[in-house]
Amino acid sequence: MSLPSGVFQQSYAQDMAIFRTRTHWLLLLVFLVLLFTMPIFSSNRMLTVATIMGISVISVLGLQILTGYCGQISIGHAGFMAVGGYVSAILTAKLGWSFWAALPCAGLSAGVVGIIFGLPSLKIKGFYLIMATVAAHFIIIWVVLQFYDVTGGADGLAVPRPELGGLVLKSKASYFYLVMIIACISVYLAKNIVRTRAGRAFVAIRDNDLAAEVMGVNLWIYKLTAFFIGCVFAGVAGALLVHYFAFISTDNFPFMNSVWYLGMLIVGGMGSIAGAILGTVSLKLLDELVTVFGPTLAAVFPAIAAQAAASLGLIMRGMVIIIFLIFEPRGLVHRWEIIKSYYRRWPFSY
Repeated sequence: MSLPSGVFQQSYAQDMAIFRTRTHWLLLLVFLVLLFTMPIFSSNRMLTVATIMGISVISVLGLQILTGYCGQISIGHAGFMAVGGYVSAILTAKLGWSFWAALPCAGLSAGVVGIIFGLPSLKIKGFYLIMATVAAHFIIIWVVLQFYDVTGGADGLAVPRPELGGLVLKSKASYFYLVMIIACISVYLAKNIVRTRAGRAFVAIRDNDLAAEVMGVNLWIYKLTAFFIGCVFAGVAGALLVHYFAFISTDNFPFMNSVWYLGMLIVGGMGSIAGAILGTVSLKLLDELVTVFGPTLAAVFPAIAAQAAASLGLIMRGMVIIIFLIFEPRGLVHRWEIIKSYYRRWPFSY
């Protein structure tokens, strides 16, 4: 990563640091202060949007590790979220476990299921792997619907709210803090995972798996490791989602969510932790803008049917993804790097 003029690294620890300058630390501090004071000046609707956004960031981080770094394309991520959500719901609602004990179990269970459905990646890739992960989603949903006595089937299952020291986290603000703390920890873990030996192996497999194998990278181990890690993030996100709504059913995990998660990676940028965050925030904010201005647009242009206005969100998301695929295939994070380089080298940015 390029640094501002006059900034030099004097040790390997400094070179490997995530935040390298005082400006970086200051910006991080300002961001955290603004983030955790958001409930003070935000409405319940804004807190709801931010909470769902934080849960989506956790899930997309897992997909970024699996697809963006390791190159194993998955369109079954919502199914793995369902595994984590149902495991946490059953442990807390049926067996009386606390949320804090059920949450890691939800992540690990989703990771194990991810390993099972990741086994085909050892023999297939590309379009065939995509279809295998699509099948994984529908198999998971089918299993949930069949075990009605345990999962509640199509009727769903009531889920208790998390408790902390006898305090039930049922307000928008309290759950916002819970999700944002876990999201920040997830970003930190994901950033460090991709900088490890396993992360470098993931990139080697993504770029050229045959060359990686010749260089000694064990494809069998690292592909399954990528599936496990990616699905652990998805399982944690699924558990947070169902406890937020205090209810779980298969409707919480539609198949199209998996497609939109992949679209978030395209918009934000493949192979970048920052890209996963930027893509998720961008598309979620786009949804909110369409929700706010959609009825206004229908009122101004009566010729537009109400159904068209209601579908505007899907249309806009699809258009944005297509535009990025054509004009900015490396995503927002690439554009941000260009802006930073221009700023650091000004007035000699040429």
